[in-house]
Amino acid sequence: MLAALILSEMEYGTGKGCGSLAQKRKSIIKRALLLLTIVTLFFLVFAGRVVYVQVSKEVNGQNLEAMAESRWTTSTTLHGERGTIYDREGEALAEEVQSYTAFAVLDEGYEGHVENPSETAEKLAPFIGADVSELTEMFQTGMEEGKFQIELGSGSKYMSLSKKQKIDELALSGIYFRTEPKRYYPNQVFASHVMGYTEHDMSEAKMGLELALDEEMSPTDGALSYQRDRKGTPLWNVQEQLQEPENGEDVYLTIDSNIQTALEQAMTKVNEQYDPNKITAVVANAETGEILGMGNRPSFNPNEYETISNYTNYAVSDRFEPGSTMKMFTLAAAMEEGVFNGSDEYQSGTYDIGAETIGDHNNSRGWGEITYNEGLVRSSNVAFAKVALEKLGPERFFEYMNRFGFSEPTGIDLPNEATGNLAEVNDLNTAITGFGQSSAVTPIQLLQAATAIANDGEMMTPYIVDKMYNSKEETYSYEATPKVAGTPIGEDTAAKAREKLEQVVISENGTGQPFQIDGIGVAGKTGTAQINDPNGPGYLSGDDQNIFSFIGMAPVDDPSIIVYVAVDRPNLEDTEAGSAPVSQIFNPVMKQSLSYLNLSPDDVEEEEVYEEDGVSAESYIGENLDEAVSHLEDRGLEPLILGEGTSIEDQYPAAGEPLIIGEKVFLLTDGSISMPDMTGWSLRDAKRLSTLLDLNLDHLGSGFVSDQSIDPGATIKKEGYLTIELQTSSETQSEQEQKENENKDESEPRE
Repeated sequence: MLAALILSEMEYGTGKGCGSLAQKRKSIIKRALLLLTIVTLFFLVFAGRVVYVQVSKEVNGQNLEAMAESRWTTSTTLHGERGTIYDREGEALAEEVQSYTAFAVLDEGYEGHVENPSETAEKLAPFIGADVSELTEMFQTGMEEGKFQIELGSGSKYMSLSKKQKIDELALSGIYFRTEPKRYYPNQVFASHVMGYTEHDMSEAKMGLELALDEEMSPTDGALSYQRDRKGTPLWNVQEQLQEPENGEDVYLTIDSNIQTALEQAMTKVNEQYDPNKITAVVANAETGEILGMGNRPSFNPNEYETISNYTNYAVSDRFEPGSTMKMFTLAAAMEEGVFNGSDEYQSGTYDIGAETIGDHNNSRGWGEITYNEGLVRSSNVAFAKVALEKLGPERFFEYMNRFGFSEPTGIDLPNEATGNLAEVNDLNTAITGFGQSSAVTPIQLLQAATAIANDGEMMTPYIVDKMYNSKEETYSYEATPKVAGTPIGEDTAAKAREKLEQVVISENGTGQPFQIDGIGVAGKTGTAQINDPNGPGYLSGDDQNIFSFIGMAPVDDPSIIVYVAVDRPNLEDTEAGSAPVSQIFNPVMKQSLSYLNLSPDDVEEEEVYEEDGVSAESYIGENLDEAVSHLEDRGLEPLILGEGTSIEDQYPAAGEPLIIGEKVFLLTDGSISMPDMTGWSLRDAKRLSTLLDLNLDHLGSGFVSDQSIDPGATIKKEGYLTIELQTSSETQSEQEQKENENKDESEPRE
């Protein structure tokens, strides 16, 4: 085209003069060269851009390869699970479960939408804790605004399987559910301050071990990527890219659920009867320092953390003047130094130190001239002020207080541990600290110090995390071992101190008489601590304005269990002592602890009963069903038949395993298998059923089966999934009462 242009210009100029022609030709050549230069530059720029794009694979900051990949590749997030918290026996205390969130579809163009807002709201509201009128308005407003679907408020989120099933039974048009993981605490109010909680969706850990071990328990999500065609169908023979999710580490505690349950029940009973300001209690293994139980009141249900009123774990974070429980350690220090002679006498009642006068707890009347042994059992302030100041002396006394660990944290593996605050070393503070005032300590420090007396002089560091398991590495990333925190006293001193502390409990004049347990020797010390007045100097005054406590160990000859209980300002009857609410916690918990750890004096009788009433399972495989059933019933066992056949193919428990009279024996026959009604079953029986039928069992809660995902009578497929919910008998009864109330006329008042 360029040559034609030049030729054209030349022909156009033939009729002109030669000079004019030459000038024209120069002009044409210049314009042609300019045009050629422009075309060349454009080509070079275009080619350069093509090369750049091919090399860098970017346009305007966008990665072309990634854009192309995204058009043909789908990536799915693979959810990693947060680690589970277990008790010492492997029962889940905090776990990740599937939950259900309800939502409503309002678009009339969708076949299953909300058709009758008022009727739907009326039926749905009681199940999600919503007001009927507000829910109706929510439906109507959403419809007017043309919304396709709406959320239904906080009460509709993270629901249990049983609640979802109850809503399903209503057959409400337009109400749907989506599944999502949530953190669930099956035992409700159970060592709540120990475990703490996370947000329902586990997006943030808030307190307790959930917060302290958040990094270890947090999972890492994975991903699955694959290529697809324009219709979304996965392409064949294309390698998938899989990044496996990593679950968080599982945590096993030293908490014993049987002991913790006894502790929670006792605290609840005292809390309801006496309405104290607060309660704290701790149970420990005296030989190892393992925490077997720990609780507080007020407490909370981690599943309903929105209602928490007390965020403090008093057992580790509350520092206060302990009162007479401190006399236990003043006694041990004096005995270790060889300066305590229990038969020596002193004048009880009052004791002057400079301008200050110390008085005994019976309005400074005292009991006349008595021995130091009697001063111990009567919990005389004067006796222990004199022991600390005159027999030990300030420097030596406070040295022992440090050796017993009262000047530093114990190092227990729980967050926010407070430390003790020992008073300044002088004569007055020595005397007052000697009987439990002036210096402040924590409950966990008292318990740690008591292990020295219980454990032949070796003071054990308390701990509550037993081990942590990494499922990816298939190994324990952490395993605790008992640690000796110090040896403040010797073995001989510890044994003699326990003998004298037993007299506090069994002596006619002992302040610890309410803590006697039939058949079990208990050594311990009561405490009645004054409380600093928050509005001014001095202590609170008036009836019951004290912290009543007891720290005890048993069996006295070789203690295995230590229990500490403190009840702050209970409302006592005029005839009641402060030991009444404390003993109602200490006594049943100590009994339960010793019994569960096979230290109860009734063990021999229990073993004899088991031998008399216990039987061993026999083999029924291949036998006729009717004959096997008859034989089991004759032996006092409960046969449970699975399958429609007449010949037994399998059984559980297997032959030779021990059985208790009345226990279920599962008999599997040939033919199709129907799901039994599991209502009222124990978790043990449910696990036996799932083992026999190769079912993947998931359970929520504790107690007895109240709901099941496979309906009774439905055909069971092996290797299927079964989810059950368990409730305590009281919860089941409450649920039944709720159902009865729902059936009443709506005009009747409801609680």
